[in-house]
Amino acid sequence: MKTYYIYIIASENETLYIWVTSNLIKRIYEHKNKTFDWFSKKYNITKLVYYEIYNNSIESINREKQLKKWNREWKINLINENNPLWKDLYEDIIK
Repeated sequence: MKTYYIYIIASENETLYIWVTSNLIKRIYEHKNKTFDWFSKKYNITKLVYYEIYNNSIESINREKQLKKWNREWKINLINENNPLWKDLYEDIIK
C-alpha cells in the first residue's frame, strides 16, 4: 500500500508552504537543497514543521486543499499543538 503525506514546511520568519507527496524524505531533501520549486527557493522554506500520513491519495489531496483554505492563524495553531517549538522534523523522519 502506498503512503501519502501532507506536509507543512516553514522559513525562519514563518512563511508556510503546504503540499502533498508520496515520498516525504525525498521531497524535504529537495526543499532543503533548493531543487524542488521556486517558492521554497525564493523564501528559503526548508524546515519541516508538520506532517500527516495517509494511505489514500484522494484523502491526502482533500486534506491538502482543506489546509490551504485555512487562515494563517489556524495553520499556526495546528503546528503549535503538534510541534510547539517548531522543531525541524526532518531529522526524525530520516532515522
